Amino acid sequence: MMQKKLAAGLAVLLAAGMALSSCGESGAAGNDSVSDAAGNEAAALTEAKTTPYGRYPETITYTLAKMTGVNNSNLPEGETYEDNAYTRLIREIINVQNEDVYENYGDTYNVGISTMIATGNIADIMVVDQKTMNAMQKNDQLADLTEVYANCASDRIKDIYASYGEEILQGCTFDGKLMAFPETNISDGPNLLWVRKDWMEKLGLSVPETIDDVKHIALTFAEENPANQEMGNIGLAVSTTLYGGTGISSEYGMNLIFASFGAYPGRWLTDAEGMPVYGSVQPNVKDALGMLADWYQEGVLDRDFLIRTQDDIAELIAQGRCGIFFAPWWAPNNPLWRCHETDPEADWQPFLIRTGKDGSVRYCNEKLTGNYVVVRKGYEYPEIVPKILSVMFDYMRYSYDDPRGEFQQYYTGNIDPTARPLAINLDYNQALTICYENLQAALNGEKSEDELEILERSFEKVCRAYLENPKTASAEEWSAYLSRITACSLLSDEKIQRVNTIYPTRTKTTETYRYTLKELESETFLKIIRGESELSSFDDFVKEWQEEGGNEIIQEMIQERKSLSSQENQKTEEKAEQKAE
Repeated sequence: MMQKKLAAGLAVLLAAGMALSSCGESGAAGNDSVSDAAGNEAAALTEAKTTPYGRYPETITYTLAKMTGVNNSNLPEGETYEDNAYTRLIREIINVQNEDVYENYGDTYNVGISTMIATGNIADIMVVDQKTMNAMQKNDQLADLTEVYANCASDRIKDIYASYGEEILQGCTFDGKLMAFPETNISDGPNLLWVRKDWMEKLGLSVPETIDDVKHIALTFAEENPANQEMGNIGLAVSTTLYGGTGISSEYGMNLIFASFGAYPGRWLTDAEGMPVYGSVQPNVKDALGMLADWYQEGVLDRDFLIRTQDDIAELIAQGRCGIFFAPWWAPNNPLWRCHETDPEADWQPFLIRTGKDGSVRYCNEKLTGNYVVVRKGYEYPEIVPKILSVMFDYMRYSYDDPRGEFQQYYTGNIDPTARPLAINLDYNQALTICYENLQAALNGEKSEDELEILERSFEKVCRAYLENPKTASAEEWSAYLSRITACSLLSDEKIQRVNTIYPTRTKTTETYRYTLKELESETFLKIIRGESELSSFDDFVKEWQEEGGNEIIQEMIQERKSLSSQENQKTEEKAEQKAE
C-alpha cells in the first residue's frame, strides 16, 4: 500500500513538474511574442514619424480648424468634412484622422481663427493667412516644421515647391526655421475674353484680337440684341471691383483694359530705380479711366453694373442678356456651366486679347501663396502635415488607381477643393500648361491613360466624351473641354508677358490705412466711369491717397526691402564663407 501511495505521489510530483516546465516554456514564448509585437509597433511608429507614407500603428486623431466651402463644398449626400473620399484615403494610407473643432468659410472663418488664437484655444492644425501666421510666429505659438519637412515631405512635394523658386518657402521661414507649409497659386495666365460666337456669326462680326475689337463687339451686341431679349442686351459685363484683387484673376474685371494703357491698378510694382510704387496712382491709370468713362456713356459697358452682384451677372448670362465678358480660363465652370444647361446651343468661345501694339498680352503675376498650414507648438505629431500633403498631392494624383472611381467623380462633379481636410492646393507653377499638354497628347493617342495622373485621367475621359458628340455633350463634358483644352491652349502663346508684382507684408501701417485708401480709390474710379466726377478728379485722388497714408506705406515698404536686402547679403556672405572653409 505504501509503495502504491509513493508511486502515486511520485506520479503527481512528476506531472506537476512537467506542468510547471510547460508553463515556463509557454511563458517565455509568450514574452518573446509580446516583445516582438512591441518592437514591431515601435519600428512602425518610427517609420511613420520619419517617412512620407509610413503608416501609424494606431490612428492619429488631430484637431482641425476647418476652412469649408459654400453648400458643404458640393460633397455627395451623406459625406462630411470628417468622412469623405479624401479623409478615407488619408486614413487608409497613413492612418490619420481629422476631428474638426471649428468649421466655417470666407471672412467668418478668419474671425473664428482670430478668436481661437486670442483665447489660446488653438487647434492642432489650422489654415491661416500671412498676417495670422506672422502674429502666431511672433507670439511663439507655431511648431518648427524644418525637420518634418525634410523627412516626411515626398520628393515630388519638394519639387512642386521648388518650381516657384526659393521665395515661396522663404516667406514662412523665420531665423532659418520653416514654420508653415504654404499653399501654391499656379499661374492662371491673363484673363480671356469670353464671347457668344454664335451671335458674332449671326451679326457678321470678326474674331476679336484687340481692345478696339472688344468695344465693337460689345456695342453691337448691346444695340442689335441678337437673342431678341425683351429687356435688351447689357453689352460688356463689368464687376464693381473693376480689376482682380491681389493675387487673383477676377471674373468681369477690366484688367486687360487697364493693361492696354500700361496700367496695373491694385498692384504694387517697382519703378525704374527699383523702388515700390502703387499701380493705382500712376498717370496711365487716368487714361484708362477716361476710356472706360467714354465706353460707359456710349453703351459699351453695362449701364447698371454698379447695382449688379456676381450672381446677377451670371443670371444675365444664363438668360441670354449678356454675350461678352472677361474672365479666367475656368469660366466654363463658373458662370458658363449654368448657361450651357439652360441653352446648350449657346456657343461660348475664349479669345486672347492683345494689350500691346507689338501684339503682346501683359498681365500681373500672381502672388505665390495666400494661405499657410500651421501646427500648434507642442503638438506631438507635427509630421502629419507633410504626410497628408504627400498623400493628397503626390500619391493620390500620381500613384493611386482610384479603384472605386471616387476622385474622378469628385473632379468631374464639381466637388470644391475645400472638401479636403487641409483646404489648400499644391501643384507645379506651370500645372495648367502641363495638364493641357498631357491631355492633348492622350486625346491624340500619343499617351496612354496609365501615363496620366488621376486629375488628368478624369478630364481625359470627359473631354473624349465631348469630342465623340459635342452637340449632345453634358455640361460637365462641355465645360471640361472648353476650359482644359480650348482655353488653356491660348495660355501658351509666346506673346504673353508677366509683369512682376511685389507683395508687401501687412504691417500696422498698412492695416491702419488699407481699407480707407481702398474705399477712396474705388469711389473715385467708379464716379469717373459713371460721369459723376470729372476725369481731373483722379489728380485730387492721387494727392489725397499720398497724404492719407499712402506715402507712409511706401516709406515702410522701402525700409522693409532694405532690411530684406541686407539679410540676403548676409546669407550670401555666410554661404561664401562656408564654401571657403
